[in-house]
Amino acid sequence: MGKPTGFIEYLREVASEVAPVDRIHNWDEFHIHMPEEKLRTQGARCMDCGVPFCHTGTVINGMASGCPINNLIPEWNDLIYRGLWREALDRLHKTNNFPEFTGRVCPAPCEGACVLGINNPPVTIKNIENAIADKGWEAGWIEPHPPEKRTGKKVAVVGSGPAGLCAAAQLNTAGHWVTVFERADRPGGLLMYGIPNMKLDKREVVQRRLDILEQEGVKFVCNTEIGKDISAETLLKEFDAVVLCVGATKPRDLPIEGRELKGIHFAMDFLTANTQAILDNRRGDNFISAADKDVVIIGGGDTGTDCVGTSIRHSCNSIVQLEIMPQPPLTRAANNPWPEYPKIYKMDYGQEEAAAKFGADPRVYITTATKFEGDENGCVKAVHTVQIEWTKNDKGQFVPQQVPGTERVIPAQLVLLAMGFLGPEQPLIDALGLDRDPRSNIKADYGKYATSIPGVFAAGDCRRGQSLVVWAFNEGRGAARECDLYLMGSTDLPF
Repeated sequence: MGKPTGFIEYLREVASEVAPVDRIHNWDEFHIHMPEEKLRTQGARCMDCGVPFCHTGTVINGMASGCPINNLIPEWNDLIYRGLWREALDRLHKTNNFPEFTGRVCPAPCEGACVLGINNPPVTIKNIENAIADKGWEAGWIEPHPPEKRTGKKVAVVGSGPAGLCAAAQLNTAGHWVTVFERADRPGGLLMYGIPNMKLDKREVVQRRLDILEQEGVKFVCNTEIGKDISAETLLKEFDAVVLCVGATKPRDLPIEGRELKGIHFAMDFLTANTQAILDNRRGDNFISAADKDVVIIGGGDTGTDCVGTSIRHSCNSIVQLEIMPQPPLTRAANNPWPEYPKIYKMDYGQEEAAAKFGADPRVYITTATKFEGDENGCVKAVHTVQIEWTKNDKGQFVPQQVPGTERVIPAQLVLLAMGFLGPEQPLIDALGLDRDPRSNIKADYGKYATSIPGVFAAGDCRRGQSLVVWAFNEGRGAARECDLYLMGSTDLPF
């Protein structure tokens, strides 16, 4: 540890951002890197704990505590403090294939588990990780490294999201010929189309990593859906192993009165079409505009926040975000102790932008929609809502109950459903005849990733359900290791 008293001497600082009132006029990333000297100071706050919970990746009460890919955080914090950036990048790449992605979009469970965070603001781990990765790109340290020899084995990876890219990168490193199939027009999955450009730049950040993977020997085949453009039987016949990383893309619907009205869309359809329009410099037939509309977003979480930020950049008239859960407390509740992920109130970038433009956080808590009201043209014009309270039923389960007298009607010409996902789409699973778990996910044990068909593995959200990008990285790397072991009888790939 370079600075034993750093956590006493220095206060937490985070990277500054372009002001919300300015950044809402474009689709550019808005985080501003801290000067190197300040980053070194922040690295000095790391205590080099005897038991560094930040990189344990433990699941507590259903949420990650610490880094799921076991980043060697105290080591690269110390290296940054000492100005050893290249060495810090090498440490980061030992556990993380794509730190420039997690440094931007991960919610940082590592910081929630930081020992310093017990009684002080935690170390700014996410800022430091992002800075290390970007320094590596700027300095030219991140370059293609094709494997020195090939095994002759062919592996198909279905899906090019976070899990698929990690699996492909690791299997290519092991010397296998890897082909990644993607049904969209570009590879990247969630990273390309599920996360808005201002949060993760597609051309400057995502595409440059895809280019490196191609130069290393990974083949991407887009506009190709397995089970439709290529049969499941052909896939199994032509490849020695298959890794399924198709995500959990079946959205949760809201089947209430008026659901059939025009102007009600799933959040991912809205976000995907928007990013396509940015990348193609034109608006396609599937583009959904929030311009000059009153927008209601149903659901919280990252997807809801992304809908807020995107709608504001479209110049919407107003925006309301309905959240069925209560507003979190300002500090940790007694039943949410360290090192659990802190479930506390905070305004993400979208809510900050809404507050800057419209004067307040757009979220309305403990509220649900009861009816969509339409106009004479069959278009949505309002959302009827009611407040709820959470009570226990006769089985001891918490269920929402409507509170009489709290009804409200909110104007809306655009409604976006951002209520999460119910698991993977089923046609490919049906075509392969794979076993499922009770939640309709592909059945494959964590750590083994083997499905009910020999040589077919599953990783990421299609196996575990909707989760974090960093968990997808964890599973993609793990599935690659198990796949390599299956193909070769032994493996040198890390966990």
